Amino acid sequence: MQMLYRLGADAVLVLHVSYVAFVLAGFLLTLIGIVARWNWVRNIWFRGLHLAAILLVVAESLLGIICPLTIWEKQLRELGGETAYSGDFIARWLHDLLFIEAEPWVFTVCYTLFGLAVLATCVFAPPRRGTTRRPANS
Repeated sequence: MQMLYRLGADAVLVLHVSYVAFVLAGFLLTLIGIVARWNWVRNIWFRGLHLAAILLVVAESLLGIICPLTIWEKQLRELGGETAYSGDFIARWLHDLLFIEAEPWVFTVCYTLFGLAVLATCVFAPPRRGTTRRPANS
């Protein structure tokens, strides 16, 4: 049973890293897409989910709430018999990539500035409900 908890903790960590990757890569791709005039970066669903994802992080940070994924992973690791963060290689690497040592206010400032940057992309390159297609030349 402990192995299942450890695997569950690893799965939560992968989900957590994927969430962070979506926020970071989504922003980078949006910036590139604005310059390159990629229509898909103006997709209202993509931009709405991306903005909601970073706003959730900013809200948690401003309210002093620990991310539920962090809590869940920690609980699963404890149930799996792990006292310290001693998962397998991939789990350890992903954990070290995700969690950095700094004062809490540093993260709040970074999350807020990043959230404002994402919001700015919505102002300067607003999302659209659909893409307009040019008629094919006859």
